[in-house]
Amino acid sequence: MQTIENAIAGRRLISTSTRTSPVFNPATGEQIAILPLSTLDEINDAVAAAKRAFPAWANTPPMKRARVMFKFKELLDRFAGDLAREISREHGKVHDDALGEVARGIDCVDFACGIPHLLKGEFSRNVGPSIDSYSDRQPLGVVAGITPFNFPAMVPMWMYPIAIACGNTFILKPSERDPSAPLLAWNLFMEAGLPEGVLNVVHGDKEAVDAILDHPDIKAVSFVGSTPIAEYVYQRGTRAGKRVQALGGAKNHMIVMPDADMDQVADALMGAGYGSAGERCMAVSVAVPVGEATGDALIAALKPRVESLKIGPATDPDAEMGPVVSKAHRDKIVGYIDSGVEAGAELVVDGRGFSLQGYEGGYYVGGTLFDHVKPEMKIYREEIFGPVLSVVRAGSFQDAVDLIHGHEYANGTAIFTRDGDAAREFADKIEVGMVGINVPIPVPVAYHSFGGWKRSLFGDHSIYGPEGVHFYTRLKTVTQRWPAGIRAGAEFNFPSLK
Repeated sequence: MQTIENAIAGRRLISTSTRTSPVFNPATGEQIAILPLSTLDEINDAVAAAKRAFPAWANTPPMKRARVMFKFKELLDRFAGDLAREISREHGKVHDDALGEVARGIDCVDFACGIPHLLKGEFSRNVGPSIDSYSDRQPLGVVAGITPFNFPAMVPMWMYPIAIACGNTFILKPSERDPSAPLLAWNLFMEAGLPEGVLNVVHGDKEAVDAILDHPDIKAVSFVGSTPIAEYVYQRGTRAGKRVQALGGAKNHMIVMPDADMDQVADALMGAGYGSAGERCMAVSVAVPVGEATGDALIAALKPRVESLKIGPATDPDAEMGPVVSKAHRDKIVGYIDSGVEAGAELVVDGRGFSLQGYEGGYYVGGTLFDHVKPEMKIYREEIFGPVLSVVRAGSFQDAVDLIHGHEYANGTAIFTRDGDAAREFADKIEVGMVGINVPIPVPVAYHSFGGWKRSLFGDHSIYGPEGVHFYTRLKTVTQRWPAGIRAGAEFNFPSLK
């Protein structure tokens, strides 16, 4: 059976740890690999390698760093199919969805290729008598990323390409559930010419996370995961003096106005609610039709679509949705469905008990649809992270907006309407970080930045794009005057233009 390796100082190494975690194929339920959970010494070795590599890499001209990025991007394009197959094998998402994940990760590498321009500072001449001022953005040093299972290739690429392009060195701690795709990407980066120690990959669980958060040589940490863990990472990391961006959970609402095209809405909700088995922080898990007639029309359009959802392994080219990532997660999702029924929500389509011939051991949950969900219900309040869509009916546009504002999460949201006034008011006034207008999953492109509000993001910076450059660099401002411009005698007043 395969043993998953670490990647430290330019070499792939099997951990000496006696603590291990199994890696499963969610489509079959079979164990396919063993993942040793790194020792503290191995994590320290990775940080030491990154620290040794930092001075030379930080002093490498940005154009040369960009050339490595361009080569990395070329290799990612060439081996995208291989990356997608690794993702599908360990995560379970269908092949086309995995290819889409890889493509969005490559977009972030594309953005990082522009680092010579992105690092340009500002210059002002004669800010005082013969005095000039300029600014510069400089790398932090060793930085780290802790990434989730749902996007094992894309989310790490939200972090390390821009961090490394800025001149930092990087420690990546991927999810224990699907660790192979990040290692394949590491191989490609090494082939692209990245120096040893600039990117290191260490596997582990909470012990590894705590070691990263506490290590004095790690200057910044990026995290994506659930809100309770994001809050923990933020608090522990900042207490240790680190810069931290920690992206947490979501409960994304989509308002459906009476004038919306209901077939378009239903199609959008199928992809946004059930794509990747709902294991997306930007999945739409709550549909909010405005008016009873809108709600009835929405359920009528959704019910047959959910019932006919094609579920299967990634090897089935016709599959629209695969299994969820683990048996424990499947059981948790089923528990949420049970809770919704007990609370009195109307179960329109029941995904419990779904079984696929030949794949009876797989971690499958069928598409599930609830109607008449109330805000006090557990299935509304909490992030399910599965193929469960709740319909919460609203009496008016303002009621729908108030519903969204009343939730603790504010990651993403959307509205479907033909009314420009309603759409503009929604975009202006809604207190959510990412907004879609007739777009169900408004994930920003790589040259913007991704991040929610409220308890969906801890820290002052969103991730990737321009915010990523700012997170992984420090601003330095230099004010200079040369001897020819210096007046004789001491000056005791505060410097000014006079």
